[in-house]
Amino acid sequence: MRIIILGCGRVGVHLAHAMDQAGHDVTVVDRNRESFNKLGSDYGGKMVLGTGIDEDVLRKAGIEQADAFVAVTNGDNTNAMAAQIAQHVFQVPRVVARMYDPVREETYRLLGLDTVCPTVMGAVKIREMVDA
Repeated sequence: MRIIILGCGRVGVHLAHAMDQAGHDVTVVDRNRESFNKLGSDYGGKMVLGTGIDEDVLRKAGIEQADAFVAVTNGDNTNAMAAQIAQHVFQVPRVVARMYDPVREETYRLLGLDTVCPTVMGAVKIREMVDA
């Protein structure tokens, strides 16, 4: 599977390594060249420098052949916009956006994006642990 990951932070790096080790063709996009250092020498995928809402950068990353696009930058607006571009402009079959703000997450989910909200997921898990 060809996967593009937007964001080379903790989640992006962890996901890139997991997908790369599973044999997928992985490309990480980030606007900060130094962020790629976090991937380490054992990462076998590609890296593309640029912003994930720039269609030319996404093309360079191979979005036209991508099977999946995951937006995990530290900005909800960037993740939502990049995910919508991937979904609506490039018709990527599987698109996921991380959203920190639960209100935004719900809004974009209702608009048809697959979203993950660590804020809600963390609160649910903590409540389960406290109530146990």
